Amino acid sequence: MRRLYSLLIYLAVPFAFAAVLWRGLRARGYWQALGERFGGGRQNPLACIWLHAVSLGEMSAAAPLVHALRSRYPQVPLVLTTATPTGRARARSLFGDTVDIRFLPYDLPGAVARFLERVHPRIGLIMETELWPNLFAACERRGVPLVLASARLSAKSVSRYRRFGALMRGIFSANVSVAAQTVDDAERFMAIGAPASRTSVIGNIKFDTDAGGAAPDRGRELRAGFGASRPLWVAGSTHAGEDEQVLAAHAKLPADVLLLLAPRHPDRFDAVAELLSRLGLRFIRRSSGAARIERGVKVVLVDTVGELAALYASSDVAFVGGSLVPIGGHNLLEPAALGVPVLTGPSHANGREIARLLLQNGAALQVANAEELSAAVARLLDDPGERRRMGAIGRQTVESNRGSTQRLLEIIEPVLSDPSTAAAARPSAGC
Repeated sequence: MRRLYSLLIYLAVPFAFAAVLWRGLRARGYWQALGERFGGGRQNPLACIWLHAVSLGEMSAAAPLVHALRSRYPQVPLVLTTATPTGRARARSLFGDTVDIRFLPYDLPGAVARFLERVHPRIGLIMETELWPNLFAACERRGVPLVLASARLSAKSVSRYRRFGALMRGIFSANVSVAAQTVDDAERFMAIGAPASRTSVIGNIKFDTDAGGAAPDRGRELRAGFGASRPLWVAGSTHAGEDEQVLAAHAKLPADVLLLLAPRHPDRFDAVAELLSRLGLRFIRRSSGAARIERGVKVVLVDTVGELAALYASSDVAFVGGSLVPIGGHNLLEPAALGVPVLTGPSHANGREIARLLLQNGAALQVANAEELSAAVARLLDDPGERRRMGAIGRQTVESNRGSTQRLLEIIEPVLSDPSTAAAARPSAGC
């Protein structure tokens, strides 16, 4: 079965690589380190901890774990891999040169072998859900333990994975453990072959996101430039088909309200700028570097990466995108942890438990369309007391659900303290 899978991957990779080159015409980050996508890159002389976060959202969610690993194992190098330029840029902004940042290669047998030979992992931590048969098989051969960290799996994905039968069951070999977000996630992983003895529930690492740090202070600085007395809301991580709804909602608000519109993907920045121009809205690009926003500007197009938390901190109300279109929603905890009232659409399959908790507790409101979004923003902007109440509930909800990182470290600790894993990862052992 895996031979057939590998053949299909060999056939698909030229098209995937062509897509990377094509997208690089708009976002040059796609042209960075192209050799790493085939297992190339620097030779790491020391055994390391390897952590994979597929894109920007997962990389941001991994931040508490990265900081904990750097604190607990300062002598062990840390390699971070991602699949997208936005994930790479986010890692660089969060961790600078303190970690080795690379692209994860395509799931070709030769590519993953070259990657593992260069990186020499003692353990691999895979954030959320990334199941690559050839990569997992190569780790099994080399004796590299793998942990699916803060793992989640939707009911729809279970049906999809079950169609691959033996290929998926073979992924969960003796070196693979699942640290699931919820009991439902754990049961779904077991349904596709994960052994119960190596499946546990640790919660969602996103709750451990540091709500302090630089974001609140930076948010206050930004708010001064945007206009301290001017009502302000953020639409973060929006997608095609959603920007139009956000802008339709914004058009119904009073003229002095300012919108910070942050599209999810950098390769859409120009398309959203064209949309704003077509609608006749006066806007300014965040990348222009303007220190102050004139009163006549209605929208700030956030065409930068890595400052969404600070923008949330600067705002009165936050709408989190990917939720008015069938994407599955993005991280509601980021604004909630900062004490900002949260608005979301009905699509939140990517964080169903988080959405349920925030909505149930009263830290978030759900809207179905542009009209409801506009009404909710207007109501909250007019009611500072309600904003404070929702914000306080959001902070408390995040605080009371912390601890997943520590539970994950308790799973990792026995592996990293085992001398045999260090020996297996040494270059001389062929790892």
